[in-house]
Amino acid sequence: MNGMFDRESVLPVIVALVTALALSFALTPIVKWLAVKIGAVDVPKDKRRMHDHPIPRLGGLAIFIGFVVAVLLCADVDRQLRGILLGGCIIVAVGIVDDSHPLGAGIKFILQIVAALIAVWHGVVIEMIANPLPFIGGDYWDFGIMAVPITVIWIVAVTNSVNLIDGLDGLADGVSTIAALTMLIIALLMGDLEMAVICAALVGGCIGFIPYNRNPAKIFMGDTGATFLGFMLATVSVTGLFKLYAVISFVVPFIILGFPIFDTVSAFTRRILKGQNPMKADRSHTHHKLIDMGMNQKQAVATLYMVAGVLGLCAVMIVTTGYVKVILSVIALAGTAYTVARILRYPHEHHRQEPEAPASEQPENGKEEA
Repeated sequence: MNGMFDRESVLPVIVALVTALALSFALTPIVKWLAVKIGAVDVPKDKRRMHDHPIPRLGGLAIFIGFVVAVLLCADVDRQLRGILLGGCIIVAVGIVDDSHPLGAGIKFILQIVAALIAVWHGVVIEMIANPLPFIGGDYWDFGIMAVPITVIWIVAVTNSVNLIDGLDGLADGVSTIAALTMLIIALLMGDLEMAVICAALVGGCIGFIPYNRNPAKIFMGDTGATFLGFMLATVSVTGLFKLYAVISFVVPFIILGFPIFDTVSAFTRRILKGQNPMKADRSHTHHKLIDMGMNQKQAVATLYMVAGVLGLCAVMIVTTGYVKVILSVIALAGTAYTVARILRYPHEHHRQEPEAPASEQPENGKEEA
């Protein structure tokens, strides 16, 4: 690996992280005040909510501002990064409107595609990946003309997968922090300083918001934050991970984002098999099952943090050299899969009424129930 930096070269990474963290933390109370002013508030209207008072839900704006300022100060804004930032601005603008005046799912989906296309137009494209089936064909799969639709699908899918796990206080923010931190470590190991700066800014923005979002939450990140974090993780993985034309280019992004991807795919598959609309909200997500098993919100969130952390560790182990590390990563991944499988086997159907849905769910604004 060529990831050895001297102190001077690592300084922008540290500055980006600290800047984003400080701004996110300092701006969240202001954003909370603004959310109340524009009506971006989650008012408990039914028994599905555990909170008994209105809670603002525009917190993602503080994460966004902290991230953008840190990136503009510390990163070299090339064409690809410009496209990511422009697409991110669209995602955040849509989220702000949706958190205050709910938009239809179709409109949000179309605008997410537009944001993804802007990033793609600026060069954020998955052109090829290592062949996951080396005994068939060559070393790499070159997507050719299919590169654009495949990239758009990836970006929109990850954007929504992070949004869908935003169902418990601090869950989406914490899982995104772990994913971004994993990408940061990999960037340093691979010697990619620019990717490291971007990931550091994302980590800092998320950490700065956690004190306000952990249970009991004082403010929710809303669609503004959840979709922005998903969009950033998706696009950064394209520019940083998929561009490494080795075996890790196919495996690592899916491992890092394993939990939100798995939860989304399992939710959609379950609904389709039952003949339901795949976008129809239900209460059978992984975190719901943990709650039904008797955990409180803090315990469920901690458990899923652990799963995300193990997956992140697997990704780092795969990037590093040595057969022992690869073996350990496979064992850790198998252990995580076994844990998740045990959770999914829990007989959820017998517990549909209790306990109530998590506080941060927002089905009334058109958002899928996380």
